[in-house]
Amino acid sequence: MTLLRLSLRFAAPYKTWVGAVIVLQLISTIAALYLPSLNGRIIDEGVSTGNTDLIWELGREMLIWCGVQAATAIAAIYFGARTAMAVGRDIRRSIYSKVDSLGALDISSIGTGSLITRNTNDVQQVQMLVLMTLNFMVSTPIMCVGGIIMALREDAGLSWLVWVSVPVLFLIVGLLVRVLLPLFRLMQERIDKINEVTREQVVGLRVIRAFVREPFEQDRYRQANEAITDTSIRVGNVFVLMFPAIMMVLHIVTAAVLWFGGYRVDAGEMNVGQLSAFLQYVLQILVAVMMGTFMVMMIPRAVVCAERIDELLTTESSMPVREAEAREARPVDLPTGRVVFDHVTFGYPGAERPVLDDVSFVAEPGTTTAIVGSTGAGKTTLVKLIPRLFDPRSGSVTIDDVAVDSLTRHQLAGLVGLVPQRPYLFSGTVASNLRFGNSEATDEELWHALEVAQGADFVREKKGELEARVAQGGNNVSGGQRQRLCIARALVARPRVYVFDDSFSALDVATDARLRSALSEATGGATVIIVAQRISTIREADNIVVLDHGVVVGQGTHDELLESNETYREIVESQMSIEGAGR
Repeated sequence: MTLLRLSLRFAAPYKTWVGAVIVLQLISTIAALYLPSLNGRIIDEGVSTGNTDLIWELGREMLIWCGVQAATAIAAIYFGARTAMAVGRDIRRSIYSKVDSLGALDISSIGTGSLITRNTNDVQQVQMLVLMTLNFMVSTPIMCVGGIIMALREDAGLSWLVWVSVPVLFLIVGLLVRVLLPLFRLMQERIDKINEVTREQVVGLRVIRAFVREPFEQDRYRQANEAITDTSIRVGNVFVLMFPAIMMVLHIVTAAVLWFGGYRVDAGEMNVGQLSAFLQYVLQILVAVMMGTFMVMMIPRAVVCAERIDELLTTESSMPVREAEAREARPVDLPTGRVVFDHVTFGYPGAERPVLDDVSFVAEPGTTTAIVGSTGAGKTTLVKLIPRLFDPRSGSVTIDDVAVDSLTRHQLAGLVGLVPQRPYLFSGTVASNLRFGNSEATDEELWHALEVAQGADFVREKKGELEARVAQGGNNVSGGQRQRLCIARALVARPRVYVFDDSFSALDVATDARLRSALSEATGGATVIIVAQRISTIREADNIVVLDHGVVVGQGTHDELLESNETYREIVESQMSIEGAGR
């Protein structure tokens, strides 16, 4: 039912093409059914009597019907292929849109490898079944029913061969489908696993080599590869049984028709032409059943794939947008970018304790707010709540008194510019990456952003400058260059709120200082929130929020916290002496 519902849903916009396929397949099948009858007449009424005029007449008629069958069959396949490919395209588009609407926790619970498989292999299986269905959904039943009727017209005495052979074929197919369904479900799961392992190893290749973990990772891949190979072999073994079984039935029925039909011809109960036509009709029936069998063999795997696709498409996002409020809260209504955390608590699913516990602070426009704390204090999780990568369990995060969960993602993207802890660049050029948040930005604006981010010098040294190629993930630039390009990308977007999540960690002290000095002027009246480990990066901040195990244990300026907050003082002392920090 899931497969049928999914197919009908995405095939509905192309009902005109589907209708054309049905009509064309109907004409083609009728022509195919008429040809054996003409062939029988040529033998009985032309060849046996020596009537050459009748042979030419019936021969011309056969050529016309052959041409009609070929033309309509080609046209039906054309429209069927266009429909199937369009259905596959639309399903992939829907999956992408759905994934784009899900929260980070939703995506992690499904798994990146599984999402890739569902958007590629799973869609392909459903798409191929749609194609096979459109090619055979009309011709197969009409060929079976019409072939039986036409065979009975030729000679009813041999009809028992049809009633025996067709149920035998259906019995074989039913048993094979029952065996294949769980195997195909297991195969899709193992495709997920090998995709996950491969992606993990490609992305983490440098780490694997650095720790000389190649043997361990090779063993992981070998296990995933052998698992999918074993399943594929088991599926192949079933198919190995299927084809000989079907062909055996086909040959036995052919021999039976010739054997028993020969006796009837010898007894004068039927003519040679009738026997020839009957044999062709029986073969048409069995070939139609065999074609239907091929389609049915695809159904178990397509059913599993459709269930996985439908599971994803029907997944409710853990971060829905309140549409009524979203329509009212446009970016133009939020002029300042004032960020307020009001008693925010957040914890990951299954965690024993919350990562953030009753966090409250205000980040005013035109000021810099710094978030500091020891490793695991919850700093990155805190700033991810601002662009709504996560939703808090309780409390609220607001921008200009508007809750972020009432804003659409497009609205938030126009308000918040996030430079993540792990800077990521997309394959393309320097310019295409910088224009990620503002496609209309001019080259002058790109160079200005690069100047502020201290990245103009190394970009000018590259061949092509702004058009220099960038590899996927930014793997052809250094970590510091990647960070500066990501900072420049956020500056080009000109948001109301800038969030820098430990975005200066790969920069040397001198570059860090120049960048912070240029940022204060470039960000203007925007709200700036910085997560940093280096005290020199945040000591000039207007407000520093100190986190300890997800709890705010202090707020104030550098000097105030140095005097009054023990946690902050310990962080400072771990980097420099109190005397050096005070200078």
